[in-house]
Amino acid sequence: MALFEFKNVSKSYGSGDNVTEVLSDINLQIQEGEFVALVGFSGSGKTTLISTMAGLITPDSGEALFKGQPVTSPSPERGVVFQNYSLMPWLTVYGNIELAVNQVFRKWPKKKRHAHITRYIEMVGLSHAIDRRPAELSGGMRQRVAVARALSMQPEMILLDEPLSALDALTRSKLQDEIEIISQQEKKTIVLITNDVDEAILLADRVIPLNPGPRASLGPEFHIDIARPRDRTQMNHNEDFKKLRKDITEYLMKVGMEAASSDDSLNLPNIQPNTANPSSLSIAANLSAPDGDDLPNDAARKAAEPLSRQLDRYVEFSSVSKVYPTPKGPLTVVDGFDLKMRKGEFISLIGHSGCGKSTVLSMVAGLNKISGGGILLDEREVSGAGPDRGVVFQAPSLFPWLTARQNVELGVERVYPHGTSKERKEIVEYYLSRVGLADAMDKKAAELSNGMKQRVGIARAFALSPKLLLLDEPFGMLDSLTRWELQEVLMEVWKRTQVTAICVTHDVDEAILLADRVVMMTNGPNAKVGKIMEVDLPRPRTRKQLLEHPDYYRYREELLSFLAEYEHGDPEPTDSEPTSAIAPEIDTTQTPAQKAPQQHKEAAPA
Repeated sequence: MALFEFKNVSKSYGSGDNVTEVLSDINLQIQEGEFVALVGFSGSGKTTLISTMAGLITPDSGEALFKGQPVTSPSPERGVVFQNYSLMPWLTVYGNIELAVNQVFRKWPKKKRHAHITRYIEMVGLSHAIDRRPAELSGGMRQRVAVARALSMQPEMILLDEPLSALDALTRSKLQDEIEIISQQEKKTIVLITNDVDEAILLADRVIPLNPGPRASLGPEFHIDIARPRDRTQMNHNEDFKKLRKDITEYLMKVGMEAASSDDSLNLPNIQPNTANPSSLSIAANLSAPDGDDLPNDAARKAAEPLSRQLDRYVEFSSVSKVYPTPKGPLTVVDGFDLKMRKGEFISLIGHSGCGKSTVLSMVAGLNKISGGGILLDEREVSGAGPDRGVVFQAPSLFPWLTARQNVELGVERVYPHGTSKERKEIVEYYLSRVGLADAMDKKAAELSNGMKQRVGIARAFALSPKLLLLDEPFGMLDSLTRWELQEVLMEVWKRTQVTAICVTHDVDEAILLADRVVMMTNGPNAKVGKIMEVDLPRPRTRKQLLEHPDYYRYREELLSFLAEYEHGDPEPTDSEPTSAIAPEIDTTQTPAQKAPQQHKEAAPA
């Protein structure tokens, strides 16, 4: 008999004409000791499904059975860890876990309860923080408390509802490793809801897609017959992993991707923004001429010579540093960041949390003062914010009371004041249509989903016709399906504009998919460029083509190896260090202090 079973379970919300069926005819059996990953996306009913398993809600029809008995209410036999930590802010790490233990094991002697609590705190590596309160912990540490609390109740079944999705890549990988160890040591039955295909394959015995809602249903099962422990770097050489990853991803893309609403009849008006340099534009347009004699005059030919060199260093970071004052003295976050970018190039910037990726982006955006060195954009020094740089943040920062159209219009009116109202309207509608919002232009931002809001942010940035597009983890808060779709949108619009772009990301696949070069940063403090990897893959690119390209896993392994080297601080240089296409002008030497290994610690939020 299965430990847990769904029999024809359906669940709806609403009443009358506003009923939405979230889950439809769900059938599932989970055996004792099994690790099952359900891969679901926004709106697919994954939280409803896990809440039904936990007994927090009851199905409208069908049965949820635990050990053959109907699930009618929550029980300590089924421990739950949600995406949000739900910790008591006034209690310490010890106090939050003690609260659960005292409820479940109230008959135990105090000494036994204390030993039990400290055992699970030690299991998740929080002995050093036992007396801290949640406000003094990082996001990863808070999630460890939630995991320890669930385990301390000694449930027969653990339910994990996207517990790691809000964490940075390094913290997420560490907690994945801990969940793997716990699942093997404790021999628990585990159900994991995730939107990360790699995470599902690394941890589970079975992966089951939850098809997008409404009326969500379960897709085909994928059995993971890969020996444990599963090393995420070595997986790049495992053909079973590659096939599973490809099959699951392609299935999800097939059932989830819907054609974006776009009107191909729309065209951009022939008008330049007020941030453009007319002389540079006219000369640049002639650079493709087969012979220099075709340029209009001697002055133009002389001007074109330095411009051709300038296009290879259209954006130039020269010994850029950022120093913050702290109570213990100056803290150098970024130290000697050097990089030259070609006009029209797409750069991905990757590294561990705290390495200064977003600091670099905010400095070139003009939103953060440069402490040392300088940044040039199209031969002009960056000294403040301006509309010649379009920025897309992780949260799109829209005005909630304005419509999607009005949010984009704000920027368009600033950079096209010389255009007619008709031309400005055409620009706004063109880019909103390109990102799949042709039918939602007049909806207020407050009425849009997170994915739709991010589309507005992307459309707004492109509509400025910026010289430089800056993307700060623009898809980091979105589920995988929405992220994949918006990556495709971004690439499609970028292909039309060829705008010079920098994208900060912690996602290795995203970095490869988008970029001409991937710039890898060393750990902070004193972070700088560590390596630069040329991505020689044909464009236009799609995720499906990426998975099928013979060089994809080689690129992926190089990035993962670099991140692994820096996982516990800056490593000692070795002769066996992987080689990359490093720009010759970049000095990657380190001071003795920087070469000393640093013990990695999860930093508490400021």
